[in-house]
Amino acid sequence: MEIFGEYGWFGWIVVGALAGAVAKLLMPGKDGGNIFVTVLLGIAGAALSGFLGNMLGWYSPGDGVGFLGAVVGAFVLLLIYRQVKKRQGAA
Repeated sequence: MEIFGEYGWFGWIVVGALAGAVAKLLMPGKDGGNIFVTVLLGIAGAALSGFLGNMLGWYSPGDGVGFLGAVVGAFVLLLIYRQVKKRQGAA
């Protein structure tokens, strides 16, 4: 099963970077990281949501809804990252 669609890893890097930027716009504030952290979280969120969405049959590679899933995945990872950083700062 091809989870990355016709553009492969490069496509998910681009989608992930855009998803990370959108997630950051939806959840502004200090993250304790820079733009590269946000982009990496976006890429990870896109890959994770793409993998899960395809495995569960919610959508197939190349579907437009995959970008929405990537934004949700990036948003969730950004939220988790903030909670971890907040907990580390309190310790």
